[in-house]
Amino acid sequence: MKSARLLRIARAYLMSIAFWYAIALLMGLQDEPLNRQNLWSSFIDMLIKAGVHAFGFALWTPPIFYLVEKYLNFSRNRFRYVLLWGLTSVPFVLLYSGIILLTTTPHDELLDGSAWSSIHSWLQLVRAGFADESFFYLAIVVAAHAYEYFKRVRRQEAERYQYRQALAASELQALKMQLHPHFLFNTLHGIATLIDGDAKNAKAMIIKLSNLLRTALDRDSADLISLEDELKFVREYLDLEKMRFGNRLKLDWRVTPETCRLLVPQMILQPLVENAIRHGVASSREGGWIEVATKISDGILIIYVRNSAGGKTANGTGVGLRNVETRLKYLYSGDASLHLSVAEDRTATASLSLPALNSQGAEVHGRHIQTVPEGEDPSCAFSSSMTNP
Repeated sequence: MKSARLLRIARAYLMSIAFWYAIALLMGLQDEPLNRQNLWSSFIDMLIKAGVHAFGFALWTPPIFYLVEKYLNFSRNRFRYVLLWGLTSVPFVLLYSGIILLTTTPHDELLDGSAWSSIHSWLQLVRAGFADESFFYLAIVVAAHAYEYFKRVRRQEAERYQYRQALAASELQALKMQLHPHFLFNTLHGIATLIDGDAKNAKAMIIKLSNLLRTALDRDSADLISLEDELKFVREYLDLEKMRFGNRLKLDWRVTPETCRLLVPQMILQPLVENAIRHGVASSREGGWIEVATKISDGILIIYVRNSAGGKTANGTGVGLRNVETRLKYLYSGDASLHLSVAEDRTATASLSLPALNSQGAEVHGRHIQTVPEGEDPSCAFSSSMTNP
């Protein structure tokens, strides 16, 4: 701790000396150009004079910055605060002139001369350079205040950013937690319809539902998971629904193998598939079909959930779709979108567009597609044969 503080002080003085030495050299070259006849000697003299003047300012610059940092919070009475810093210019000029006198006057003259002579020389030096030295002092004070305000603004921006991040994370977690009771309520409602007529199937659905909930809770802390894991979860959910609808529900998987390792938000497809069942299969006496397809286009992962639109639309709260849209906003800002449409042939499509990112955040491009027959697991364990979409 102590060594770090000493290192910080040493770094501050080195920066101060380097800055003021460069200023002193520029001013020296402007006031006294180099003597071309004795170039080397005049250059050495200028380096020495610049070092003397730079030392006088560099010695007091870090303490002024330190005092501003420590006592800026006491600047509520601005008039008194400004007046105090203005009055301290007098001791600064006196100390600076004393350093110049001690470093420029030969040692023998200081010892042999009278005290009054030395004080008189000091006062003359103060009077000759009071205006310039006061200006430099005020410039240091203003620079110290500007630097301190800049640090505080950056600190406040960092704190606001961290607050926004924490707020977004908490709201995102609340949205994910909202999905569980919504998903559980709708599934239990479906199971309830089978209890009286098909108790054995209802019991099997309850067991499968418990496995689904365990899977959801096990990965509850993850915002993004692989599409492969998300498809497995959707597959298990659709198996649960297929126990309810039987042959009335037909499934078709058209998954591009290159998309399986890409990252998607957790439980982003389940509300879309549930919506397809509610407004498709469940609202049609003859049943219907659901197709899940993926592809990559120009670095964008596109996931389609298509379904046959039923005749009578089932009532719903819309929580699932609103949840999807809000989570996309928090996770991707404006880089992701959800579009819903119904074609003339009564085919409803939910199109989900996401940045095609793998676990390392790199963009991925692909164009091949694999058709998975009904009943096979869409776990991306495809054979080498591929067909174009």
